[in-house]
Formats: sequence, C-alpha cells, structure tokens
Amino acid sequence: METTRKHKVPEMEGFQARWYAKNRGTEAQLAQYRRQAAEVTAGLADGAEILEVAPGPGFFAVELAKRGYRVTGLDISHTMVEIARENRAGLDIDFRQGDVTQAPFADESFDFVVCQAAFKNFRQPVTALNEIHRVLRPGGFAVIQDLNHEATAADIDREVAGMHVGVVSGFTVRQTLGWLRRRAFTSAQFEVLAAESAFGGCSATADGLGLEVRLTR
Repeated sequence: METTRKHKVPEMEGFQARWYAKNRGTEAQLAQYRRQAAEVTAGLADGAEILEVAPGPGFFAVELAKRGYRVTGLDISHTMVEIARENRAGLDIDFRQGDVTQAPFADESFDFVVCQAAFKNFRQPVTALNEIHRVLRPGGFAVIQDLNHEATAADIDREVAGMHVGVVSGFTVRQTLGWLRRRAFTSAQFEVLAAESAFGGCSATADGLGLEVRLTR
C-alpha cells in the first residue's frame, strides 16, 4: 500500500492563483514555454492527444495546442481552471477540474502526458503515476519536469533572474522555490517511485534547478 506524503500543499485558489499566473505570464516565461513545447513533443505524431496534468494558468497547454495537438488539461484548482480557460486564446483546449489520482478519463485516452512543476506536491505520487500509466495508450509516453531536490541556491537565483519579474516578486518567487525544493525529488528517489508504479521504471535526469523524468507505457 502506498504511503501518503506527510505535508499537504494547499491548492492554489483565488488571489494566490492569480498572482502565480501573472508571474508565469511574462514574455520571458512565454518564450520558455514555446521552446519547451517544441522539445517535449519532438517525434510526436501530428494530431496526437495530449494530457497536461496541473496546467495551472494554461500557458504551456496553449503552446502545445498551437503546434496542432489535441490538448486536455486537468488541474485540482478551480481558480486555475478558470484562468486557463481565459487564456486559451480561442484554441480548442479542454481544461477540466479534477485530481490526477482519480483521473476522469477512460483507459488509453492519450498519446502523451506531461506534468510541469507540480509532481512534487502530489500526496500520492505512485497512485498518480499509475493513473498516468492507465490513461496512456500502449507505446505512449509521459514527461515530468519539476524541481531538483539537489538544486543549489545559485541555481534558484539564475532561474529567478531569467523570469524578469521585478525585485519584490523576484524575492517572493526565490523564497517559494527554496521552500518547494525541500519537497522535490532527486533522480534516485524518482527512480524508486517509478519502479513501484505500473511503469516499472523511468529515465530521470537532473540538471541544475530541474529534474526531467521520462516514462514509457
């Protein structure tokens, strides 16, 4: 039986969610989302169906949809779903409210699942991985990008500097990242989680602030 992680992170709602969305919507951040969308979908068939878990304000989902993919977003925050729907820029993206540990989708619904900057907050990480495995089609894959537990303070400073969010917001973001890093996984820890899940294993790579995990069904 899976052990639930002790410390629960409150879902982002209301003012906090809108503050987060504002800081994620800078020109520098949007340019980064465009680059990441191209990178993570390399080799993915045209018109593939993508699920983004915890899309937040929806900026990354928008970039995926612009590349011609059919995109669904699932977020536990009611406010984030509202914001994401406001941000979809006329694109056909299905943003839904729900919990990834009880994903409201049929088996084998998606070709690709992506989750950015949220997995460390899941209280039942193995259950989340099992659900991601369930909704993937055979041969489908998932990419999880998150904070690296072993990131340094210098790594955080570089990330915040690149966000161009101003002094006050920069201080807040730096403090938040430092706190969230303590919840994050190392590559080795994620490999253990993946081995316990239906995936049976993963490829995990840490690079400075980031951790990228690839899983194949």
